Amino acid sequence: MQKFLLLVYIDEALLGALEPQAFDAHMKHCLQHADAMKAEGCLLDFAQLEAPGTAKSVRVRHDRTSVVDGPFAETKEMLAGFNLIEAESMEAAVRMAQEFPWTRYGCIEVRPLRDVAAVRARVGA
Repeated sequence: MQKFLLLVYIDEALLGALEPQAFDAHMKHCLQHADAMKAEGCLLDFAQLEAPGTAKSVRVRHDRTSVVDGPFAETKEMLAGFNLIEAESMEAAVRMAQEFPWTRYGCIEVRPLRDVAAVRARVGA
C-alpha cells in the first residue's frame, strides 16, 4: 500500500452558485463517504481549510522574514482541504478521488507521499 494526498481545490464561483441545501447535501455525502473510507482503513485523515483570506504566507529571504496576508494565488481554484489515503496504486487513488463531489466544483490533485524514512537514510538524519 502507498500513501497519497488528495488535495481538494474548489472554484468558489461554482461552489457559490449552489443552493445552500445542495451544498449541504454534497457535504453530508462527502462526510458519510469519508466515514466509510475510514472504516475500510483507506482514509487515514482529512481536514477542511478555512477561507484563503484567513491565511498568511511566510517567506525568509536573505535572513529577512516577510509575512503577507492571503489570499495569494491568482487562480480561480483555491485549496480547500485534503484527504490522506492509502491505495494500491496511483490508479486506485485516482478512482477514490473521483468519488468525491468536489471534482464537479474544482479538482482533486492526487499526489504520492515521499518515503521520508528513505530520505532520512540517504541524508543521514
